[in-house]
Amino acid sequence: MELNTEYVPETLWDISGAASKYAAVISRVLRVDVEIVDGSLYRVAGTGRFAGLVGKQMSSASGVYRQVLKTGRPLVIQEPGFSEFCAGCPNWRCCDETFEMSTPIIYKEAVVGVIGFVCFTEEQKDHIKDNFEVFFDFLTQMADILASKVVESMELARSRALGELLETVVDKVDEGVLLLSRDGRIVRSNRAAQQILDFPVEEQESIAVNLSRGENRLLQYSEYTVSLLGRSHYVAGNEYSLQHGESSSMFMFRDAQLMHDNALRLASSHERLGLDAILGTSEVIATLKEQVSRFADSSSTVLVTGESGTGKELVARALNEEGGRREGPFVAINCGAIPETLLESELFGYVGGAFTGANPKGKMGRFEQANGGTLFLDEIGDMPLHLQAKLLRALEQREVTRLGSTRPTSIDARVVSATNRNLEEMVHSGTFREDLFYRLNVIPIHIPPLRERPRDIHLLSKVFLEQSMARLDKEILTIKESFWTTVSEYHWPGNVRELQNTIEYVANVVDSPAVITRETLPIKVRSGGHESEYADYNLENMERTVIQQALKAFGDDDSTKAAKERVARKLGIGIATLYRKIKKYGLE
Repeated sequence: MELNTEYVPETLWDISGAASKYAAVISRVLRVDVEIVDGSLYRVAGTGRFAGLVGKQMSSASGVYRQVLKTGRPLVIQEPGFSEFCAGCPNWRCCDETFEMSTPIIYKEAVVGVIGFVCFTEEQKDHIKDNFEVFFDFLTQMADILASKVVESMELARSRALGELLETVVDKVDEGVLLLSRDGRIVRSNRAAQQILDFPVEEQESIAVNLSRGENRLLQYSEYTVSLLGRSHYVAGNEYSLQHGESSSMFMFRDAQLMHDNALRLASSHERLGLDAILGTSEVIATLKEQVSRFADSSSTVLVTGESGTGKELVARALNEEGGRREGPFVAINCGAIPETLLESELFGYVGGAFTGANPKGKMGRFEQANGGTLFLDEIGDMPLHLQAKLLRALEQREVTRLGSTRPTSIDARVVSATNRNLEEMVHSGTFREDLFYRLNVIPIHIPPLRERPRDIHLLSKVFLEQSMARLDKEILTIKESFWTTVSEYHWPGNVRELQNTIEYVANVVDSPAVITRETLPIKVRSGGHESEYADYNLENMERTVIQQALKAFGDDDSTKAAKERVARKLGIGIATLYRKIKKYGLE
């Protein structure tokens, strides 16, 4: 693919310096005064009597030159006193008998100027006539040389224009750009190329690049493997042939994997519903999806368990969307987020005047709102005991009674509850009703924590990053391996929710187009979750923290000497040293 930067010179004025030199050479050889005019009859160069007229336009004394410009053929005047030439010419140019020779300067089949001279003396005329054929050939060749100088000027100007274009392209575009020499070495690169291919700009001129074009195309790009510094990079780009200084070609490219991901996202940009919202390719997620699909059409209650942030509500929504209740409402309520005094009315509703401040028209409860659909009871372990009995009755009787009313209302709502607490232990401790637990736990579904499915971290990170960058109208240039290594090694105690919030942080701190690296992650993630303990790296603060943790872990908050000796052994210090440091840091 060729870059076309056509340039048209301003006739002969772009080579006026060269024209003056050649006019002097012609004048010296022919022993006459010489002038060179352009296609508009402006004198570009002149010697002797013509030197003072450079830059001025010829008027009536231009009949011969007009004829040469019109016909493109040389013209020789040997007639004495021909009036067409003499009319209006300067006094010093008039003579009884004149001899003139004019030769066209032709560039791309167009006459762009004329070389001409006039003999003013008999000596000049004799010199020319005695060597006419030789001098005629000489003048014609000089015209050809001047035409070639026009070509050189055009190529130089084209090169400059191309150079300016390349400077703009290299520095301004958000794609990677490499200018390559004929032997494949980097002549110039932009910041995007340096970041995608990970090479130092100060060493670029010594770096050899091998471009291997694949057979596939991605949108308007071809797939390439770029090899340099012993590494291979998979990119999508286009190669352009050019001739500019040392540069033989220009390669413009993007990160191919990101382009594949973006194309896939655009192809499936519809809102995620049902099972599609549960992201992951690990075996445990595949099992989870199979369970959701199997139990979606059932009307039995489901208890979804898992750590905070694992996506329990997504499972509840998928159960609703994948089953026969997909056309019905999905109503969610967080039992731990609503004050105990209001939770009952929120669940079961009330009639007008049921209590002070109540809506005089009454209010429908969440059970009634979910009729024909699904009611999601999140954080069910936080429900107070006295409401657990009413919930159990509603589930068994399939009816609810609003506060202040004696008339029950039949309901047809599937109940999906969720908790991050151990309900069985709560049953044993008497804080959760055993009969309600069994009623809710007809179909148990457990969501594993993110740390138990590390293969999904990469996929989730990529999806969240694309979503966050799109919301902020930012573009991703490339994602470095250091980023993936760090997010994979972190244990994610907050699970998917923490990962999503972390990725949103990354999207906010990077520029656009973005180079996503380990350094764009929060300190907590980069340090493996210890930034709050050792953020300032002060030795005394770190020592105080370690001793405090050891006292808590091994001393069981026991103030006896035996406990302190156990802590000292764990820390590898003497008991006296431990007592001294406890006093120093105020840890008594």
